[in-house]
Amino acid sequence: MPEDSHILVVEDDPRLRERLARYLTNEGFRVTAAGDATEARTQLRAINPDLMVLDVMMPGESGLDLTQSLRREQPHDLPILLLTARGAPEDRIAGFEAGADDYLGKPFEPRELVLRIRALLRRAPPPQAAEAVAGPVRIGEAEFDVARGELRDATGPIRLTGGEAALLTALARKANEVLSREEIADALGMDDSGERAIDVQVVRLRRKIEADPREPRFLHTVRGRGYILKPGS
Repeated sequence: MPEDSHILVVEDDPRLRERLARYLTNEGFRVTAAGDATEARTQLRAINPDLMVLDVMMPGESGLDLTQSLRREQPHDLPILLLTARGAPEDRIAGFEAGADDYLGKPFEPRELVLRIRALLRRAPPPQAAEAVAGPVRIGEAEFDVARGELRDATGPIRLTGGEAALLTALARKANEVLSREEIADALGMDDSGERAIDVQVVRLRRKIEADPREPRFLHTVRGRGYILKPGS
């Protein structure tokens, strides 16, 4: 992970925004700050951040709405970590369903935020790992480049969020083997409370790789055990 990774912090509380920017800067990140979704969009047109820390409860367009909107726009597949005072499981699930890669409830320890940011930035496979991967994994009409975390079909790239790419990478590296939710959570940098979030990521990934996500051919649930990817044509 580059020491100068660029973080976009979007937080409507000016005092918290300033504290976050100062803390992350002291941790070695480059930081750009925005006070709402409109300002965040302006910054995204000007910079290419490596990750966005995004408050959910903002006036006007909420963090969830902004996340959903960005996930519909091809250029914006950057990792998104949501911050919110709502920490109930259903709120976390709503965040992941919107397309977020991680979710942290307020109040939080700044050190935990940094650890989660670094975990998200590490999700891309390191260059030295590429030699250990045999080659692209065929998934129906698409191919997944495990080393690059890229999914393509005959029409071109299929955009994956950071979480979806990390999930597919973990499954592809152990193709035809069952991975438990605990193993997947470890690969995605999630804690033990992320089991339901993994299920949400699986549902989202199936929409990208399955002709009928309700009748999957490739990404199967193994009841009581976890998930398995069975690539092929």
